[in-house]
Amino acid sequence: MSFLKSLIKNVFVKNIVIAMIVVVATLSATFISLNIYTHHGEYYSVPDFRGLTEDQFSELIEEKGFRYKIIDSVHVENFLPGAVIEQIPAAGSMVKENRNIHFTIKSVTPEKVQIPNLIDYSLRNAKVILESYGLVTGELIYVPSEYRNLVLQQLFKGKPVEPGTVVLKGSVIDLHIGKGLGTERTNVPDLSSLTHEEAQSYAVSVSLNVGAVIYDESVQTPKDSLAAVIWKQQPSFETGTRIPLGSSIDIWLSVDSTKIFPELFEEEIIDLQEQE
Repeated sequence: MSFLKSLIKNVFVKNIVIAMIVVVATLSATFISLNIYTHHGEYYSVPDFRGLTEDQFSELIEEKGFRYKIIDSVHVENFLPGAVIEQIPAAGSMVKENRNIHFTIKSVTPEKVQIPNLIDYSLRNAKVILESYGLVTGELIYVPSEYRNLVLQQLFKGKPVEPGTVVLKGSVIDLHIGKGLGTERTNVPDLSSLTHEEAQSYAVSVSLNVGAVIYDESVQTPKDSLAAVIWKQQPSFETGTRIPLGSSIDIWLSVDSTKIFPELFEEEIIDLQEQE
């Protein structure tokens, strides 16, 4: 007993005990404060924000005591521009107050893509390529051709369209598909002086196709290629010549007047020779 009494009376020991009590009291107060500040053990259900625009969900976010961040925007059909498409955490998840909710929204500006080159691809491959570009396979127009089930022409809004043309993602691309040669025959048309686009449209109208397209050395720029016209074709135009429906006609194009209108230059040469 005497040892215990002397220990209690010892100032050093008293200070150690007091210090330990203070430390324990401080730690307890800190943990209690943290629990109160962080709402320890309190969780809230995340609402379903899908389909809501920022103006609509921002008020709900504030009401629930959450924060938000838009991390991505994509183009998806059947959603309003700016509407939430995906959210993390998912609807119904239990989270603490002040949690960040991450949103993927539909882009406000429609996404655009380039039309791929589908000519000479099989129908199956063409569909896969269109889907990979975010485009939709439209009407399949079967036309006579020696190339069965190959894409012969691609159209946008009913008109032939060149690869690389920029359109909205989700646009519909129609396709002319070869269905093989039949027994029917038709006259070889005269395609002279037509542009490439005009020749394609005319050939399709008589159940034929444009085959190889060859530009000569006079065609130097994109503007030249648009202005160039046909000066030669194979099979050549001859009255009464008939070929099977779906056959292809190769065309040569130029902006050189001496090739396009050779008869005019021949007449000029004859006149000059006569004057001499």
